[in-house]
Order: sequence, then structure tokens, then C-alpha cells
Amino acid sequence: MTDPTDTRDTGPRVGTPLWAYLAGVSVIGFTALVAAILGLDPAPLAELARSPLFWVLAVLVILGELRPVMVSSATQVGGTYPSTMFTFAVLLHLGLPVAVLMQAVAVALNGVVTRKAWHRVLFNTAQSTLALTSAAAVLGAFGIVPAPERPWVPSGSDLPAMVLAGVAYFAVRAALVSGAVALHERRSITRVLRASLGPQSLVYAGLLGLAPLVVVVMSRAPELVPLFVAPLAAVYFTATLSMRRDHQAMHDELTGLPNRKMLIVSTEEALAEARQEDRVGLFLLDLDRFKEVNDTLGHPVGDRLLQMVAHRLTHSVRPGDVVARLGGDEFAVLLPSIRDAHAAREVAARLRAALTEPVRLEGMTFDLDGSVGIALYPDHAPDFELLLQRADVAMYLAKEGRTGVELYQPDKDRNSPERLNLLGDLRRAVDNGELALHYQPKVCLTSGTVHGVEALLRWRHPVHGPIAPAEFIPLAEQSYLMRQLTAYVIDAALQQAARWWHTGLRVRVSVNVSARDLLGSALPEQLELGLAKYDLPPAAIQLEVTERILMGDQAYLHETIKALAALGVPLALDDFGTGYSSLIRLQRLAVSEVKIDASFVRRMAESEDDARIVRSIVDLVRSLGLRSVAEGVESDEIALRLAEMGCDLGQGWLFGRPMPPADATAWLQERHAGSDIEYAYHPEVTHTA
Repeated sequence: MTDPTDTRDTGPRVGTPLWAYLAGVSVIGFTALVAAILGLDPAPLAELARSPLFWVLAVLVILGELRPVMVSSATQVGGTYPSTMFTFAVLLHLGLPVAVLMQAVAVALNGVVTRKAWHRVLFNTAQSTLALTSAAAVLGAFGIVPAPERPWVPSGSDLPAMVLAGVAYFAVRAALVSGAVALHERRSITRVLRASLGPQSLVYAGLLGLAPLVVVVMSRAPELVPLFVAPLAAVYFTATLSMRRDHQAMHDELTGLPNRKMLIVSTEEALAEARQEDRVGLFLLDLDRFKEVNDTLGHPVGDRLLQMVAHRLTHSVRPGDVVARLGGDEFAVLLPSIRDAHAAREVAARLRAALTEPVRLEGMTFDLDGSVGIALYPDHAPDFELLLQRADVAMYLAKEGRTGVELYQPDKDRNSPERLNLLGDLRRAVDNGELALHYQPKVCLTSGTVHGVEALLRWRHPVHGPIAPAEFIPLAEQSYLMRQLTAYVIDAALQQAARWWHTGLRVRVSVNVSARDLLGSALPEQLELGLAKYDLPPAAIQLEVTERILMGDQAYLHETIKALAALGVPLALDDFGTGYSSLIRLQRLAVSEVKIDASFVRRMAESEDDARIVRSIVDLVRSLGLRSVAEGVESDEIALRLAEMGCDLGQGWLFGRPMPPADATAWLQERHAGSDIEYAYHPEVTHTA
């Protein structure tokens, strides 16, 4: 069974329920141990000690106690020690006193070798003694009382007695250990038993079932007893491989923390067992300056930093709380039981305090920080997905407002039930391949040269059909799904760009990213890895960001923008003119291109006010040495007026609608000439100031 006292301190605090439980079991167990040993006749024991079989059994029990057979990576399940088989065989053949004596010595040596805390050694000795005592009591009820001077060898008619003795042994160990685990991790004993009984019962059935065979061999050919190590080793290695696969599926490879899959399972269990007066807390935590380490010292050091962060987080929560890594520098913390929002804030503050301790790596000191979002069950959400979404909303508010910790606030969440249903569908769409990129060309208004294409995300819902980007993109921007969506778009765009570049169509692909993407540190790293993966230069891709990012505090954005500039990936400012950007802020943002919002461009033919706005933007952009792009160009008249104003590029239905990759490729190939890609539209205009 699991060792339930695997605490991070020196032991349970005196006076706590766990302390009282461990102390009570230890006292009762050692009383039974002393009583059993006092009933042992020294003379037969001395005679037994001169037998090689006695020492062979003692060595096998000790070796079997050093390392458990692991059948699951779940903490409630843990491992089963192979010593069980030989200790139970000693109980059947030589009696309770010899069995408990051997087991006690083995547990003590295990504690010394593995440096277990003294309270763990005492409890493990006591619970194994009580389990053996209960099995001996069952055998005694059938008139079976082995002793060194009268060894017992079972026969076929003794099968019921041995089965019941084995059941008693397993039941006592399971009950005692599960009780300690439940108190230690603040879980219900029902939940612990449900998680552990199935896997453990199979292993115990195998080990205890072999014990009578060991006894028969001991009585007839003692020298063959060591051969039982072979099947035991097979069980051990098979279970180890199974556990390793289970662990890999449910844990993060780098940090060893639970991953999203295990977090879902743990959260659903916690929600199912939450008592009416308790809350379940789910935190999302995102590191604020992780990118600095990767840029300065490289990814291996960044990985070490993530491992250090994982260590700090796991040592800042209580036993039973779950710390998981969701990917990149984003972590989650599950509190299966929390009193109220105030207590949740205290835990979040403790987590941030652990992170803000200076980190020293490679001779350099780094100051980290994190933003934490909190959502509580049942106050904020009834299930895992909604809890995660609302913790993400809170984390985004904490990062955007630079407050560090935020509790979910319904009045700041724009998500209606319908939007949340759509968000769930969108998450499944990413996994099921329902999303695709279409490409719309950007054309030079004077020469007709195709300057690039913009990648536009399209979603065909299996039930509702095409979903407009205006419906699902803003929804994703306010959720944890935005990173996953951006990762998909960038990879798909780079893959398509590689197909074009490696066949001679050297066209730049523009991808829209949100302010949320720029608040994190994953974007530059993903681009760097993607460009290397597809063997593309940084100029093959361009990122478009909305003007809205200029409205807020750019302190957090500066780090990502600086990393993108160092990488050589150009930036474009999208939908310019819809906000209230100042010239100073525009200068500070490292963009090479400004896109004029389509709403102004489309109204140029009817509204002189809009025409003057567009001209002013074109003049402003040119004065800064940047390139201007007009969106929504749908007529020759608008294209000519834009060219006269000095606008550099146009994008809209006049030149081409958004096209799937195959159509876009054909469109580009038709207009390919030499080393340039040209479009057949050539207006005869000259730029005017």
C-alpha cells in the first residue's frame, strides 16, 4: 500500500487528527509486536537461527522491503512491497512471532536505507504487525497455530483458512493505510479505498497466493526457495513498465508534475466528493518574466528554472493539493478543500511569494513573478471546464492589471452561457481538425506586385456550419484556449509558407495574434522553433497585432516585442484608426507596417470625412517610414484613390477573396513571373503628398 506519511516536514503536528491516528496505531501495533515476541520460546528460535533457511528467508524479506512493486502513478495507490509474500509464508510455516520479528527488522532497515522519518517507520511497523496478527487470528480460529518447534505445511483442505487469513491481512493493511492517507491528504477514506483497492488487491492476491507454495518448497526442498525471486522479478518489472506508461500519460515529462489529463481527473474527483460547506479551488498561474531566462541563458537553463518553479510550488501547498503543469510556463493548482475566497487568496499569495524569491542560475540572479487567477466551486463554476475557463479569466485580469492575484469576478467576464457552449465547441474543433486557414493577398497599389498574403482562420462547425471569425476569435481571446489556437494557426501558416517558399513562391504570410499572446512568453519561442522546423527565414512570416494593444500598459508587452524583433519577425499594426493611439506610442511599437481599418476604406467613396481620415493615416505612416496597407478594397475607384494618396498596399475582394491553400497556391502560380510575384492590376497613377 501507499506509504501515507510522505510529508515534506518532520512529521504531523502534535494534536492534529493525523498525529492522533498515527500515534494510536503505533501504540496498538507495538503492543501486539511485544506480546508476540514475548510469547516466543528462545530455545526453538535459537535452533531455527542455526538453519540456513532462516537466514535465506530473512534476507528475502529484507530485500523485498527495499523497493515496492508500483502498479499506478496515483498517490492514493502507491506500491506493494514484495516482502509480503515471504513474510506471509513465514507466518504460515513458523508462526506469528517469527513473522513479525522479521518484518519489523526489514521495515527498520528500509527506514535507515531510504532515510524515512521515524514516525513513518513506527507506523509501517505497527500496521504490518497488526495485519499479520489479524491473519494469525484467522488461522487460529481454524486450529492452525504454527511455531518454530512445530512448523505447519498447508494441504488442499486448508485452502479456506489461508484465503480468509490473506483477506484479513489485506483488509487490515488497506484500512489502516487508507485511513492515514485520507487524513494526510484531507480526502474521504471512501475515495482513497476506491482508488487503491482495485490495483492493490490484484498484486496482493498474487503475492499472498504464492506464499503457501513457498511454504511447501521450504518443507521439502529449502534450497529451491530463492527460485521464487524469478517470478517475483517478472511481476516487479511488468508492474514497473505499466506504471511508467501510466505515469508518462498523466505527468509532465520535464517537471514530473501532473499534466492536464491528471488535473482533470483529480478535479472531477474533488468536485464529486466536495462537502456542502467546503469549496474546491482551481488556480491558474503564469510566469511573467520567464522569457528573459530563455533568451539570456538558453532553453536548457529555462528547463531547469521550470523544474525549480515546480519544486517551489509543490512545497508551498498542503498535502493533497495538486500542482500541475499545463504547458510552457503555465501551471495549475487544485485545492480539493478550501474554506472560502479569503483562504484561497492566502494560498495564492503564498505561491507568489515562493516564486518571487530570487533564482540564481549560471552565476546570474533572476527575479521571477507570476500572475494567479482563482476560481472556486461551487461559487463560480460547477465543473472542471468552466472552473478552468473562469480561473483563466481571472489570471488574465491579474496579468493585464498587474495586480498579481485576482479572484474571478462575474461582472468582468463577458462570457454568456451561449458563448461558453461555443467555447467548448471551439476547443473540440481544435482537437478534431475542424479549423482551417484561408489566405487573402496583399497587393502593391502601383505596381501590382503581390507583397504577401494574410492567413485568416475559418471554422466549419459540424452542426451549425461556418462560424464567423468575429464570433469565435474574441471569445478565444478571453479564454485559456487562445494559446492553443495561436499555436495551431502559426504552425499551419508556417507549414504552408514552407510549401510556397521551397517551390519558389517567396510570399510572406501574415498571422494575426492577440494582446493575450503578447502578454505571454511562449510566442517568440514557438516562432523560433517553427522557423527552424520548416527551414524558413524570419521574413517568411509577419505578425499582425491590433491597435488595442497600444491603449494599455506596454510594460509586459515590451519583453515579447523585443524578443520578436531580435528574432527578425516583422510586426504589422492591424485595424489602425479605430482606437486613440498617440504618435509616441506608435513610434515605440516596433512595427514595419500599419493596416488601415476597412470601415474607413469602404466609406471613402461616400464620405469625404472618411477619405480625409485615411489620407491622414497614410501621411502619418509615411512620415514614420512605415508601410501602409488599406483593408477592405473592393472597387477600382477606391484602389485608385488610395494609390493617389500614397498608400502602399491594398487588401480586399478586388484583388482576391480569402482562399483555401490549394486555390491560393494556384492564384499565386498564375501571377508568378521570375523572382517576383505580380498581379495583373496596374493603375496608372502617381503618388501625391
